[in-house]
Amino acid sequence: MLDTILFDLDGTLAPFLQDDFIRAYFDLLVRRLTPMGCDGGKLVKALWKGVDAMIANDGSLTNRQTFWSVFTGELGAQAMALESILNDFYTREFDAVRSVLRWDTDRSHLLRNLREKGYGLVLATNPIFPAAAVETRLGWVGLSSSDFDYVTTYENSRRSKPNPDYYRDVLSHIEKQGESCLMIGNNPVDDMAAAEAGLAVFLVTDCLENPDGLSVDGYPHGTFQNLEAALRQLPSVKC
Repeated sequence: MLDTILFDLDGTLAPFLQDDFIRAYFDLLVRRLTPMGCDGGKLVKALWKGVDAMIANDGSLTNRQTFWSVFTGELGAQAMALESILNDFYTREFDAVRSVLRWDTDRSHLLRNLREKGYGLVLATNPIFPAAAVETRLGWVGLSSSDFDYVTTYENSRRSKPNPDYYRDVLSHIEKQGESCLMIGNNPVDDMAAAEAGLAVFLVTDCLENPDGLSVDGYPHGTFQNLEAALRQLPSVKC
């Protein structure tokens, strides 16, 4: 019986296109750090290498440890001093990236309805950002980390999407079996990989992230409006 719902954030709860987000995010970040003597080109290159390392993480380190190991390997040990500056950026300037939202929306009513029905809620956003950045992005759609039982961030995760073990790690943490969980996302690779871990899945198509043009016919799919209507019809979870 379904009793737990996992939501992706970028392009799912928050309606924006990934390319627009990356462009706006990097532009603001470079503007914040170049006055401090950082080379913008080298900074972006090091960031991407750190992200790639987190995506490939085999679980031996947290994603945070993996990122900073690679990032400082590219820019030097002194770059570790940027961590506190980046966390400050994510709580301040980063909020301006909300301009990439394709429309304003508030998801709090939907999640409140699910909570009142007894469903467990997980924010299964790809854990390549620190908690501060996740919190800011949740605010764009009227949410916070307190609306979820568990939120994946680079501090608390050792794997990333599309590795099915990322989902297995989440299941272990929330002490659930895959058959009782539904993963909702907008990427047929990253998010639908949850099916390999035994979760039910639903692909949101409003801001579909599918650069390789993969067929989505094998997955239940539809707009967020379609999804919301279905979720509101779910029965209450029995204790």
